[in-house]
Amino acid sequence: MNTDVCVVGGGPAGLMLGLLLARAGVRTVVLEKHADFLRDFRGDTVHPSTLALLAELGLAERAEALPHRKVDRVSLTFADGTRRIGDLSRLKGWPPYIMFVPQWDFLEMLAAEAGRYDTFTLLREAEMTTLDRDPGGTVRGVRARTSGGGSLHVRAALTVACDGRSSAVRRELGLTPVEFGAPMDVLWFRMPRHDTDPAGIQGLVGAGGALVSIDRGSYWQIAYLIPKGAYGTVVAQGLDAFRTRVVSLFPALADRVGGLTSFDDVRTLTVQVDRLRRWHVPGALLIGDAAHAMSPIGGVGINLAIQDAVAAARLLAPALREGRLTGADLAAVQRRRMLPTRIVQNAQRVMQRAVVAPLLRTEKPVRAPLPLRVLDRFPVLQSIPARMIGVGPRPEHAPVRTGAERYPARS
Repeated sequence: MNTDVCVVGGGPAGLMLGLLLARAGVRTVVLEKHADFLRDFRGDTVHPSTLALLAELGLAERAEALPHRKVDRVSLTFADGTRRIGDLSRLKGWPPYIMFVPQWDFLEMLAAEAGRYDTFTLLREAEMTTLDRDPGGTVRGVRARTSGGGSLHVRAALTVACDGRSSAVRRELGLTPVEFGAPMDVLWFRMPRHDTDPAGIQGLVGAGGALVSIDRGSYWQIAYLIPKGAYGTVVAQGLDAFRTRVVSLFPALADRVGGLTSFDDVRTLTVQVDRLRRWHVPGALLIGDAAHAMSPIGGVGINLAIQDAVAAARLLAPALREGRLTGADLAAVQRRRMLPTRIVQNAQRVMQRAVVAPLLRTEKPVRAPLPLRVLDRFPVLQSIPARMIGVGPRPEHAPVRTGAERYPARS
């Protein structure tokens, strides 16, 4: 196949980039190694910056039709009470809530919209095996393995890595990110939700642990924080001990935690915070988690990756259409997106050091830190973390803004 752009990875950044480039008249092929998008415990948060982008693309009504829950306030519960730390209803000029949408539904919506353009091709069950390079080392596309043991050669002026924190493209290029470390890993599991349970998203903090419960309507999606590398210890202590710790943080689950019948019901997210010094080489660009893995704090990783895709599409489409792409064009994408990446990662690292690491070490009840008590005491300040989490330091807009839709108000 010959194309202008080959995108490796059909996640949020890859499909958004494919959609925007196709809209701009750039021939784009997206390779997705799986047959579908049905993987559980992927990030499902769609923040105001992304919701506004969907409205600009005329996709607000379709997004609203997907199964979802909306949350406009973020609270943490400590030994000395519940503190509200963010209020998205105070955002001005942005959708005033976060929407939790199953990621497979979100991705299918993007794929369907992109499929309307004859400049877009999505190849499922196509896994990159190696990069194709010319004698000078410039990347000229990829070779891939397809379903049934077939092979595929995609020749492209630009290859974009959107294949996540374990990026095969990054590994092929020999690029090594700077590691910043993280004090925790996360265990993901589901619990049934009853109508009498609280609604929305909750952060629950106790001695030596914390969990975040995300209201998905009929069930809770639970993120349970453990010390970095401690999964083996949790398993060795046994399922009963794990259930007990979960109930100590979220007592309402006492009547259903028995539904965890083995650790096969629990998925592990190994938390990484890292960043490449250089996001591009001749013929290739890395964005999203392939360029910068984020902490789960704030759930901002997906939305930052999508912002990378929007910036890349806007900055690169003219040069790609005209066949004049240069290394300076790729460097412009990194310059545009490096500052917000640094700001968000630095904020996450401060939270990890100041809040997460101490609570995972202590055996005593945990009181709310002073900054969180101040946020709770003065609600007007809650717009600051709401803006940081929901919008970010440098939001991006669609290259061609239709203005066709306005995102629905919080219902």
